[in-house]
Amino acid sequence: MNIKILLPTLALLVGSEFIFAEKLTVERLYSSPSLSGEAVRNLKISPDGQRITFLKGKDTDYERLDLWEYNVDSAKTQILFDSDDLHAGREILSDEEKARRERQRLKGSGIVDYQWSSDGKALLFPLAGDVYYWKVGEQKARKILATPEFETDVQFSPKGNYISYIRNQNLFVMNLHNNREMQLTKAGGGPVKMGMAEFVAQEEMDRMTGYWWAPDESKLAFTKVDESPVEQVTRSEIYADEVKMIQQRYPFAGNNNVLIELGIVQLADNTVKWVDLGKNNDIYIPRVKWTKDSNVLSFQWQSRDQQHLKLQTVSWPSMRQKTLLEEKSDTWVNLHDELRFLNNKTQLIWASERDGFKHLYLYSMKGKEIRQLTRGDWVVDNIEKVDEKLGKIYFTGRKDTPLERHLYSVPIGGGKIEKISRRSGFHSVVFGDDNRLYIDKFSTAQTPDQLSLHSANGDRVAWLSKNEINAKHPLYPYHSDWIAPEFGTFETDDKATLYYRLYKPADFDASRKYPVLVYLYGGPGVQLVTNRWGNLFPQYMAQQGYAVFTLDNRGSNYRGKAFEDPIYKAMGDIEIRDQVAGVKFLRQFSWVDRERIGIHGHSYGGYMTLMAMFKAPDYFKAGVAGSPATDWTLYDTHYTERYMGNPQKDAEAYEKSSVFSYVTNLQGPLLIYHGMADDNVLFKNSTRLYSLLQKNNIPFYAMDYPGKKHSIRGKQTQMHRLNMIRNFFDLHFGVKR
Repeated sequence: MNIKILLPTLALLVGSEFIFAEKLTVERLYSSPSLSGEAVRNLKISPDGQRITFLKGKDTDYERLDLWEYNVDSAKTQILFDSDDLHAGREILSDEEKARRERQRLKGSGIVDYQWSSDGKALLFPLAGDVYYWKVGEQKARKILATPEFETDVQFSPKGNYISYIRNQNLFVMNLHNNREMQLTKAGGGPVKMGMAEFVAQEEMDRMTGYWWAPDESKLAFTKVDESPVEQVTRSEIYADEVKMIQQRYPFAGNNNVLIELGIVQLADNTVKWVDLGKNNDIYIPRVKWTKDSNVLSFQWQSRDQQHLKLQTVSWPSMRQKTLLEEKSDTWVNLHDELRFLNNKTQLIWASERDGFKHLYLYSMKGKEIRQLTRGDWVVDNIEKVDEKLGKIYFTGRKDTPLERHLYSVPIGGGKIEKISRRSGFHSVVFGDDNRLYIDKFSTAQTPDQLSLHSANGDRVAWLSKNEINAKHPLYPYHSDWIAPEFGTFETDDKATLYYRLYKPADFDASRKYPVLVYLYGGPGVQLVTNRWGNLFPQYMAQQGYAVFTLDNRGSNYRGKAFEDPIYKAMGDIEIRDQVAGVKFLRQFSWVDRERIGIHGHSYGGYMTLMAMFKAPDYFKAGVAGSPATDWTLYDTHYTERYMGNPQKDAEAYEKSSVFSYVTNLQGPLLIYHGMADDNVLFKNSTRLYSLLQKNNIPFYAMDYPGKKHSIRGKQTQMHRLNMIRNFFDLHFGVKR
């Protein structure tokens, strides 16, 4: 195998003085303050450019979030709203809100989201089922919605004259000048949801809303979702003190989806017109977006097999439609959010993978391709800002290396790509409305998140949070024992280049033999091997004496479509072969104990763990599978059929991809854990596997978590889970503490 080391060992931002390190424990990983230091989320620049706002956890509880601001002129940082001052009691979330937060992967409590009005004069944020409004300059935020019902998906209108929200499965707006509330839809209730995103839209399409304001506030587009065709399952949510029987409409692969309609309502008189979506109603509407013309709506139409995507426009009031462009694939067409309509109303920017990599294109509003703006064997991540005055598109991408994200610009008129970010590592950026400034959230594998304010050319204007690891930093007592990962590549026998990350064990001695933990996800749409700060689990296990190896196999993200496509109708095949290649690569090192190589992952990583233990037992000697998918007929339509086809037509592919087909091959010890209230990867995935293992008289271990959903949240639960994983591998690999 051809081996290449990509990045040198990285140094922490610390002094060189000797410090006696404290021992890193599971309990400390999940205690406050966070070891990552000043971790913030939801960074925004106010529309007037005067404030940087963000959410930050309390020092005493990093998951209890408050709203903060940094004043650009005064360079002063202060808390704007303490969530405890506004709502000190326990937050009781509605079932709909719990589901939304699970879909959004939103952790924590308090102020978890907020919005600026377009003029920068007001803030809006939900808290504990109510909605607060703050006008800049006023002393307090006022509660403008305080109803017995739980409002969700609260939004400012484009000009800030209204707010909109969902209540009891219907769409409402409130005029902020007179506090008059208007109910725009009334059909919602039971299986019918108005203005709400259906399950697969939230979970698989990354579409969390079901309504959209026209730019001039005259109209709203909205979806009507009828869930009645979807199979209703009765699933038990097992809690510590009770069992709830939940009726859930879950669209299992190969079965019925919701019926979806797209309408436009005129605010002045509640006139509703419906978009003609064609005779075939077995389709998806993954994206809806108004053009710069408030009488022209765009939407994306996606075929059930996801091999055909059309960008359509519909004009008000005639409801005439036009197809602007189409994408087709022999496997699947990936969705994206890189559609931008230009102010000139004659052009748009679009992303496509038609040349094998996600790149940007300029189109006319008549649907004619004008030019390809980016190209090469690398991918664009996101369009971050379009500055039409300067004629530039700012975007993040992987032009330098797939392990790092950088900020670039390219002329709308075509031309040379300019790299703007300057430090090697991972950059996430947020631009202000006036395009002058952007926030850069930067990290490396050894550098926790740092926040800085930059001008559009990349010059740093100010530090927002330098987050240096000094004597006051929570990580400081542990840093002298902190282990830097190595990054590298190797080639498989069929000449695929794979990227890996390797944490060598604490006090590494090449003359010794060490156990190895393969930590993975392995599924589509995800990448774990990056030069960024993140999950501290590999660090913790390395400090316990394990080498921790992570490999992004074929099928994973940010390497181009040809790298993803081999999993099509063959999940659990190429991914496992690549992970086996990773173990063969590891076995070249004399310090690797080939009889003590374990594997662990969660969700798709749990599926991969099972498939590795069942299909490659000679390479993986013990495994811990977290919340695993076990048979793809038990998972939802949009995700599963995208990669596996329809089980009614591709039954053989589904059988080969099921872990059930290989259970009798299990040789080493296996632990499975699952949340007993999981509404995503249903608990049935594990219970069916338990039953099959038992019927075959195959011993295994199980740990199920009462009341927990797919993410297994909660600090104490996370402590228990991680301790359990470490103890399991310690026991079976003979590691003594």
